[in-house]
Amino acid sequence: MKKILLLGSGELGKELTISLKRIGCYVITCDSYENAPAMQVSDQAEVFNMLDKNKLQEIIETHQPDFIVPEVEAIETQVLLEAEKNGYTVIPSAKAVNLTMNRDRIRDRAKNLGLPTASFAYAETEQELILEAKKIGTKVAVKPVMSSSGKGQSYATTKDELKSSWKFAIEGMRGNRKRVIVEEFIDFDYEITLLTILEKSGNVSFCEPIGHFQERGDYQYSWQPANCSKIVIENAQEAACKMVSDLGGSGIFGVEFFVDKKGKVIFSELSPRPHDTGMVTMYTQNYSQFDIHARVLLGLPLPEIKLNRPGASHVILAEKNATGNYVIEGIEKALEDQSVDLRIFGKPFLKPYRRMGVIMAETLDKAKIAARKVSVQSKA
Repeated sequence: MKKILLLGSGELGKELTISLKRIGCYVITCDSYENAPAMQVSDQAEVFNMLDKNKLQEIIETHQPDFIVPEVEAIETQVLLEAEKNGYTVIPSAKAVNLTMNRDRIRDRAKNLGLPTASFAYAETEQELILEAKKIGTKVAVKPVMSSSGKGQSYATTKDELKSSWKFAIEGMRGNRKRVIVEEFIDFDYEITLLTILEKSGNVSFCEPIGHFQERGDYQYSWQPANCSKIVIENAQEAACKMVSDLGGSGIFGVEFFVDKKGKVIFSELSPRPHDTGMVTMYTQNYSQFDIHARVLLGLPLPEIKLNRPGASHVILAEKNATGNYVIEGIEKALEDQSVDLRIFGKPFLKPYRRMGVIMAETLDKAKIAARKVSVQSKA
């Protein structure tokens, strides 16, 4: 029985834990708060700040896991680099985790590998942000170098908006790196996530591309397969293969791209783990992204990944002013459509716009309709 130390216990970690348990693993889940979703289905749980270098080292040494599997960004990645040198296996690799937990480093790496990217710069003060934005263009995107699910991301065109973006980015950052990316606003036609699988042998394969839509910098709904031309898919696959082969290790990567109105594929982000837009694969594929990640990280043979049916996913969000304990209503109404499935994440408390579940259906319209029937509200 392999022992897995899962660093991060959100909804993605919960589904990954279920996939790992199905194939006989012992899973220790970690997060900064008690009763996080993955902790509800794991063998053991540890509650601590994963940016605390000494505590993270202590947890690794105490449990001596076969695999260390990061699921969030707020981790002291230097500890993972050292752990790998000491013989531990970090998934997909310590290099991948260290680079991708910091958007500036992975963006620099993509540029060095020759991938098309938006024009970008970095800023460590509000004034520096204003200066760099002026060099780039009229409208820019501003985001922390260390964050997740779009937290702290905004767009700005004026000096006042840039000041607000600076404040928003700093408030939304994870970790302790007070630095932001300012990048060219891409007038894209659509966005895709290409789930890219890297096996221990070095073999690279792909799931069907996933289209997605974001709001407030966070995923709202996705669909698979995305309506991409053959050349767009080939260019995205070529870029993703370069990235994951350079990062090394084994596992599934969520590689995001913009596609502009001329069909140009532009690198956006990379996550070295299952991706939020990929929750749709629980509905569409013979093996979900979580099943794939579990098998590949363990070095097990990977079956052929097939798209059994098209489908879409749509988040169930807390209301904008939601806090504390909560109630979820309307699930039975959402399930009146027999094509609809859903997952409720079981998060222990609410925050504004917090993702509390996901609806899955055979079409995006059906997913949207079902999602509107479910409400998440603070308990009186």
